[in-house]
Amino acid sequence: MTTATGEWADRTGTGAATGELDLEDRHALRRVTGLSTELTDVTEVEYRALRLERVVLVGVWTDGTTEEAENSLRELSRLAETAGSVVLDGLIQRRSRIDAATYIGSGKAAELAGTVAACGADTVICDGELSPSQLRQLEGVVKVKVIDRTALILDIFAQHARSREGKAQVELAQLQYMLPRLRGWGESLSRQAGGRVAGGGGIGTRGPGETKIETDRRRIRTRISKLRGEISGFKTGREVQRSRRRRGAVPSVVIAGYTNAGKSSLLNALTGAGVLVEDALFATLDPAVRKAKTPSGRPYTLTDTVGFVRHLPHQLVDAFRSTLEEAADADLVLHVVDGSDADPLAQIRAVRGVLAEVGAADVPELIVINKTDDADPVTVKELRLRERDAVAVSARTRAGLDELRAAIEKALPERDRAVHVVVPYERADLVARAHAAGEVHRAEHGDQGTLLEARVPPGLAAELERFTVVTP
Repeated sequence: MTTATGEWADRTGTGAATGELDLEDRHALRRVTGLSTELTDVTEVEYRALRLERVVLVGVWTDGTTEEAENSLRELSRLAETAGSVVLDGLIQRRSRIDAATYIGSGKAAELAGTVAACGADTVICDGELSPSQLRQLEGVVKVKVIDRTALILDIFAQHARSREGKAQVELAQLQYMLPRLRGWGESLSRQAGGRVAGGGGIGTRGPGETKIETDRRRIRTRISKLRGEISGFKTGREVQRSRRRRGAVPSVVIAGYTNAGKSSLLNALTGAGVLVEDALFATLDPAVRKAKTPSGRPYTLTDTVGFVRHLPHQLVDAFRSTLEEAADADLVLHVVDGSDADPLAQIRAVRGVLAEVGAADVPELIVINKTDDADPVTVKELRLRERDAVAVSARTRAGLDELRAAIEKALPERDRAVHVVVPYERADLVARAHAAGEVHRAEHGDQGTLLEARVPPGLAAELERFTVVTP
């Protein structure tokens, strides 16, 4: 980005003291450099049967630093490219607050319209969530389609959902977003369909009738109710699986982190899972659960989860709550951070915000700084100083994985008690449970039963200690 008159933070005169913004900062639309993905040489392609959407990005910067504002718009650019668009330009504006009418103010909206016309763009993407009235009024000025950050993220989720649960969750989020934003285009959506106009709909459709928008809203609400029922069924199945793991006393580790931080790559590196790995935002929407073992052979489950992002739409948090609750029920959260990102601390804050929203703020956390092969060593060192016990790894080169495995073993809840007992043969089921859920050090068959020396969970230890205790 080119700066006009210096950094905002450097202006510490009386105007800043009273909260008054510099007029140039308030009114300037600033171009963010390096965002255009338009082809500079048309000979690079012979013919495009399908023309991708050509977009201009616009953001409003109300607080923070210039660098943070630019990073946010660059992330929006990556989101737009992931959705299949070509980014032509990116603009940010410094304001004290978002304009209630057009997001950037009427004068700047007119300037944006000029930029859109000059670039030949067909879509404007705003770096924030706009109200229905803001969308309508801004579209009226720029004369092209306007979408906000929330709609863009929902579109990406819709493209990447694969499982029945994932598709249902995304559809629910989209309908919740769409419901307050329904609007009519001409008479077709506002005309009432009462009396004979109902087209022979039969009893219950005649009379004053309802508008087309009202009909759409009713249908959307019905579909939302049905989707919530389906997702509730998926949640029940997920809870059954979790309860089985808890009964078996197998510790649960959840991989959480920012989108494209390398969570799936780390899962593959630790378990050989072979799940999808793609250098794209939100490539993984469906959780993958795999078995793993600590260096000493202790089993645990490792679960990959959907990635987070700054200002993750609350509709998605609500729709994916049953999936995200895996983190709340975990024994340990592996919080994966992209060490090569321009602002990894902002990633950490965003992820912790979502974890707190789903009730996982108190779950033990282990920071894993990934992509150290591409990261600035100074950045990695600063992160390790700020985050105690953080582990630096590269899932691609496998560097640091042994240290990570040891850190996981140290962070997992310990086996509670050691037992030294003789178990009668008629209770061989307890011996089998000790093998499945504990660490058996010795098992010998004698006249009175099986001599068992093991470390087992407290519930199983209580059952075993009812039998003859052998002094170790």
